[in-house]
Amino acid sequence: MTSIEPDTKDWTWVLERPCPDCGFDPAQVDFGALGEDILWLTPRWQDRLARPDARTRPAPNVWSPTEYAAHVRDVHRVFDQRFEQLLTQDDPLFANWDQDAAAIEGDYASLSPDVVSVELATAAGAVASRLNTITPDQLDRPGRRSNGSIFTVETLGRYYFHDLVHHLHDVGA
Repeated sequence: MTSIEPDTKDWTWVLERPCPDCGFDPAQVDFGALGEDILWLTPRWQDRLARPDARTRPAPNVWSPTEYAAHVRDVHRVFDQRFEQLLTQDDPLFANWDQDAAAIEGDYASLSPDVVSVELATAAGAVASRLNTITPDQLDRPGRRSNGSIFTVETLGRYYFHDLVHHLHDVGA
């Protein structure tokens, strides 16, 4: 199987302007509804994973819907940890996460769409539950990535939600 070219882009620009690829507009995100919005996206992933071609790559160097869904499952998990850090630590430094290494180590290409569907829903439910507990006075709590990008609870939510929307666009769901 052809390998996937690593994504080295800095996607933080999606906090400032709409994404021309998927149509995500950060100005339209209501943080108070974010937990419910995440849960609203989950059945779209499950429907896409139920199709017979869920493990088929559309091109040799493009992830299959199952691989994208496994990535989104892991995105939920990573961001759940980051939200926990923001809420329990002062100005935390987020651990680096190499999504491309995670895909190789997790052997995304060999995963069962049915298993990924359940795991994605569980991970989405966990982070949605956490987000539903966040109060307005916590939205400005800061944290940062090792590259110097600074996020607040609110901007991290917008950044994270773009990832979910964008990958649904990637798989045509």
